[in-house]
Amino acid sequence: MKELEKIYLKIKSRDEAKSLVEKWNANGEKIVFTNGCFDIVHRGHIDYLSKAKDLGTRLVLGLNTDASVQRLKGPERPVVDEQSRAILLASMQFIDLVVYFDEDTPYELIRTLQPDVLVKGSDYKASDIVGYDVVTGKGGSVETIDFVEGFSTSSIVEKIKQLM
Repeated sequence: MKELEKIYLKIKSRDEAKSLVEKWNANGEKIVFTNGCFDIVHRGHIDYLSKAKDLGTRLVLGLNTDASVQRLKGPERPVVDEQSRAILLASMQFIDLVVYFDEDTPYELIRTLQPDVLVKGSDYKASDIVGYDVVTGKGGSVETIDFVEGFSTSSIVEKIKQLM
């Protein structure tokens, strides 16, 4: 199988993702879930995602669709379209699965996938993270990861605007 085909195989619909996660669970694998826009992927994202993967066997990434990003970040975002973001993220060795979600939060996706570990940045209090009730209700854990100082998509966008 060609390398690009392997990358595309990591991008699944919600139903396909559910079946795959159930298979991994049946094999005793620990499923970690995180989510975000990941518009203009940078060093901070890489650090965060690799640390998230270290918390389990499989890392599932819920990716905001373009419409969802626009509602959250404004009409000028995303800078990078959803398919390009998904392909870039799926190409990372520590990401096992990418699933789009169009809602403002990944709550329904988390309910569907039932991960063992839910991860977000440490700018969140664990009990305030969307899906906390779902994951802890099944005996899973909710973890936070510190961000790498000085790296954010918003700051990159601002730097680009200043250059124009």
